[in-house]
Amino acid sequence: MTTSAYSPAIWAGLLGTPLLIAAGQVLFKLTSGTTGDFGLKGLAALAFNPLLLLALAIYGAGTVIWIFVLKAVPLTIGYSFMALTFCFVPLLASLFLGEALTLRYALGAFLIIGGMLVING
Repeated sequence: MTTSAYSPAIWAGLLGTPLLIAAGQVLFKLTSGTTGDFGLKGLAALAFNPLLLLALAIYGAGTVIWIFVLKAVPLTIGYSFMALTFCFVPLLASLFLGEALTLRYALGAFLIIGGMLVING
């Protein structure tokens, strides 16, 4: 089956899962700013941190969606879409954390997407 034959739901999973993973990464970064020292007290506080719990829930949802995507897509094809996390994380970090996007990022993202086109073409 070629990628063009996938249903809209599968496409949503192929593109949505890396986006969910990227959102989780941004939440992990936000969580890191609220953590204490690495020790029993800090770990206990982290276990109940709402940002961490949200990040884990988003990661969990992405994982469940991914399992259903892999039911319909060969792993060798589907996994290439996970490279989109390297495109989505900097975009979300720019939007929500104010991190700068550079020409090097744009070039790298272009190469990643080009590689995906080669793999899935």
